[in-house]
Amino acid sequence: MERDYLSVDDLSVEELAMLLDLSAEVKAKPEDHATALAGRQVALIFEKPSTRTRVSFEVAVASTGGHPIPLSSSELQLGRGETIEDTGRVLSRYVDAIVLRTFEQERLELLARAATVPVINALSDFEHPCQALADLLTIREIKGGLAGRTLTYLGDGNNVTHSLLLAGAKAGVHVRVATPPGFEPIPQVVQRATEIAEGTGGSVRLTHDPIEASRDADVLYTDVWASMGQEAEAEERALVFPAYALDAEKVAVARPDVTVLHCLPAHRGQEITDEVIDGPHSAVWDQAENRLHTQKALLLFLLGAV
Repeated sequence: MERDYLSVDDLSVEELAMLLDLSAEVKAKPEDHATALAGRQVALIFEKPSTRTRVSFEVAVASTGGHPIPLSSSELQLGRGETIEDTGRVLSRYVDAIVLRTFEQERLELLARAATVPVINALSDFEHPCQALADLLTIREIKGGLAGRTLTYLGDGNNVTHSLLLAGAKAGVHVRVATPPGFEPIPQVVQRATEIAEGTGGSVRLTHDPIEASRDADVLYTDVWASMGQEAEAEERALVFPAYALDAEKVAVARPDVTVLHCLPAHRGQEITDEVIDGPHSAVWDQAENRLHTQKALLLFLLGAV
């Protein structure tokens, strides 16, 4: 039976650790996996704009010997009313995996139920699970490990936050999330992450105090204040979020060797300052690169090529 990756919670604690090990191996010796997906076709459907996800997935498929087929919904009959389920049934006859970047998580679930090949969530309004893999790999590379580290997320309790909570909990990380009142992550995700953390030695803490959340953190992480689809709220959010900007004040109260992360694209001068994203603590560009390596590993794992 095929495996899907719609949520970080689709992986066990052990599988997540194995995927990070495999990602490090793929990064260190890409030539060892250059033909692992030879003869495999992967459909990449983008219903939202994309830079890192699209390019990293195309390169990941091609550089492991497979054939990426990038598609937008306007190029498919999806744009003329064909259901996502019928699209999945048809594509399953042509390709070996389907990667979908979309809005509602329900579309991914409908696609996965109808498809007979692995389906990967390349971002939905609910989660960004591929990003979380790159985040953990980056922290592991810099800090030498994950368990017991403190990761502070500042900003909107969005899809990236949800995946960070679940991934951090599975890796034994102490995850702190500081949001303005009313912008907290979904309670069910917080509850699930808390349950996971109880078994791994990690923890989950929500707060509205960005300075207290940043104190002694090993990692400071932020994202845009208005995600794709929330553009109409951008002006309103810009009035609410400034206290949560990742700036020199937050870096100063974190650990001296704090690592700064941002999943990008960054709105410089809003959720993060130039001096921080370009500063000595930033690992943002390594983090972006690691999308390629973790997605290679994910494809190899789901397609049984390891």
